[in-house]
Amino acid sequence: MPIHRRQPSIELLELMGVVKENGNEQTSLPPVHTPLSYDYVLVGKTIEKQEREAFKKQREYIEELKKKKLKVTKIIDDDLIFYGIQAPKEIFERYRYLLKVSDACNWSSDQNVVPLSTRIRIVHYILNHTFIYSGEGLRDLMKMKVFEAKFCLHEKKKQRELKENWARWTACLQGQPITAVRNYFGEKVALYFLWLGWYTYLLIPPALIGVIVFLYGLAFFNSSPLIKEVCEADTLMCPLCDKRCKVWQLSDTCTYAKVSLLFDNDGTVLFAMFMAVWATLFLEFWKRHRATYVCEWKVSDWCEEEEELILEIVNDVNCDPKEYKHSYLRSTLVLVCVTAMILVIIGLTHALVVFRVIAAVLLAEGSWEFLSNHSNSGAMMLGAVLHFLIITVMTRVNRIVAMKLCEIEKTRSFAATEKSFTVKMFTFQFFTYFSSLFYVAFFLGRINGHPGGYVRISGKWRLEECHPSGCLTDLFIQMAIIMVLKQTISNVLEFTGPWFCRWFKSRRTQKLQRKCAHCYLKDESEAKQGAELCDNCKLRDWVSNYRLNDVDSFSLFHEFLEMVIQFSFTTIFVAAFPLAPLLALINNVIEIRLDAIKMVALERRLVPKKTNDIGVWIDVLEAIGVLAVIANGLVIGVSSDFIPRLVYRYRYGPCANGTVTDIDCMAGYINNTLSTARMDDQNIGNEFSTSQMVSPGGYNVSYCRYKDYRDNDYTLTPQFWLILAIRFAFVILFEHFVVILKFVAAWFVPSAPMQVKNDKLFDKLNRLKEELSSFEARPHSNT
Repeated sequence: MPIHRRQPSIELLELMGVVKENGNEQTSLPPVHTPLSYDYVLVGKTIEKQEREAFKKQREYIEELKKKKLKVTKIIDDDLIFYGIQAPKEIFERYRYLLKVSDACNWSSDQNVVPLSTRIRIVHYILNHTFIYSGEGLRDLMKMKVFEAKFCLHEKKKQRELKENWARWTACLQGQPITAVRNYFGEKVALYFLWLGWYTYLLIPPALIGVIVFLYGLAFFNSSPLIKEVCEADTLMCPLCDKRCKVWQLSDTCTYAKVSLLFDNDGTVLFAMFMAVWATLFLEFWKRHRATYVCEWKVSDWCEEEEELILEIVNDVNCDPKEYKHSYLRSTLVLVCVTAMILVIIGLTHALVVFRVIAAVLLAEGSWEFLSNHSNSGAMMLGAVLHFLIITVMTRVNRIVAMKLCEIEKTRSFAATEKSFTVKMFTFQFFTYFSSLFYVAFFLGRINGHPGGYVRISGKWRLEECHPSGCLTDLFIQMAIIMVLKQTISNVLEFTGPWFCRWFKSRRTQKLQRKCAHCYLKDESEAKQGAELCDNCKLRDWVSNYRLNDVDSFSLFHEFLEMVIQFSFTTIFVAAFPLAPLLALINNVIEIRLDAIKMVALERRLVPKKTNDIGVWIDVLEAIGVLAVIANGLVIGVSSDFIPRLVYRYRYGPCANGTVTDIDCMAGYINNTLSTARMDDQNIGNEFSTSQMVSPGGYNVSYCRYKDYRDNDYTLTPQFWLILAIRFAFVILFEHFVVILKFVAAWFVPSAPMQVKNDKLFDKLNRLKEELSSFEARPHSNT
């Protein structure tokens, strides 16, 4: 038999430190389970602890399993009944044969065994598609509390190996044993960790560049003419609220102006362009690495629908296929419900805007002088915290609504349900997270009006204004608070929650007995056919797994959703927050080990699922990449002061028309962006009271300044229209240029290495030759 040669792409990933295969992992699946293990365990209450009708259904369901020739071992522990389930060899032989004659995977001559992970998946399907006389299945019986729990067992030896090599905090900076993870948890979990590892590794360049952009802004902290102009100005600005707010000095916001320059500088434009191309390269190289591993695992041509059809036949030879159906009425109803839900989420964003406006007024009119002087900043931070709380609540609501809509759709299979749920849940979560950010980025300070003509909510409360240094800092603060709170709190809860639940369950139940020496030796060595653990040792393993935290079919979905939302933060508004990739990198280094420890040690074993891709998530990620180009173009062109600064430098500043002077070209820029409101105007006199027009020095003023491009009659100046035209021109050029770069990058990087394509070609050729040899070796009749 020829020696297996690993793919060069895997060697490269190992060299980078993304994976750690050590070159000795078997490429084929591990051997069939030992006779000591069970494929599945069901847990129910004894007759004394539940109603007689429920106990009757429990017995009826177990009898249905026995009719399918499944071996059921019953052990009673106090008020619980444990049913250990083993499927006969014939079921798996049938599965292997059907898999071989179908096109569901790349069949290879060395795939002649069924590993425990595959056994678990087959038995899991049979259990979920076994019904009692009344038509109720296992999911219905679980809801009725006929059974307390269902789970597959952790393998102690493999579990210990994964803890040593992967699921520990000290391995944070090491590569991941992806093949070992696949052999234990299945391809779906393995591809998630491979994707997360590659995403984390590729965050290193943008994290470094983001820090450089930050330091670039920091380098001009004290020398920038814009900061000097703000910090040394004696300009009096118009009151920020009604009644108690007075005119204030522009120099009071010196610190704010410095913070703005850290993120709103010339380097931000190049960084946003880099991130748009980076997102494309990340996805294209991910496709290559995915292709390498699925080829190595012989699942390149695997088809989820065909796999499910095979499992249906294995479960019931006389089954009828689930036909494809489509209802325009149901689709219309779901579309209307999704639209209504999105409108509700956008409505919450409007409520958040109203909260910020009212909070700013209340803080300004409060007795605490510090908050009164910084009412807008305080209201913005309170709004960000409230936004986070809304996100936390709406995440639960969104899940319930998405599940109900999937029930209305009546999808054909679980795979279709999962895909539909993923799209709906992500859409709801995206609007929940980003509606407020879109308002801050593109509407804050642009629809608030001007002195004498302020836009008011209910004719009472003025809308918020942008700082004279720009609106990008508001977006930065919103993003920083949400990202830090989300990542910190979710990681703490994600680890401490399962740990506390496991500790609480162990306190409520009796202490487990030690495994007897005889069974310990059996478990550690290769057991012979027919060997069994004693009932006490079986019960010990089952109870220890029962105490772990429950998992379901959507457990991995939540991990993916968390990371994809983070990917959105990292790419969509990166122009406003260049440090977002750094925060994401730090979080992901922790997240990989956190998820590993949780899956291996704190939770019940996930049912191993076979797949050859990350599913609909790849489409979601590509959509985010396109949206990132649009959003960053708009942030730079519309939200930031990049374009107004360019226009001032080359059209209105000291260096306009190529004039060379000793004065800095940006000198006078802040004053150029301010318009004047005079008290002798009747509208202004009605807007501001005399007590508000008292300077910090105690003298009355006859005018104040505000950020806008307006003449004395409050009409927009030609400079405003010139800037607006250049803004739109820049957005169009930026997006077209970056989109072209994205297409070139996607074309330049093939989606699969040539070695992978050649290996698939030779594998199929050898398989066809083997089939032809088998055909010619069979005796044929002469008739």
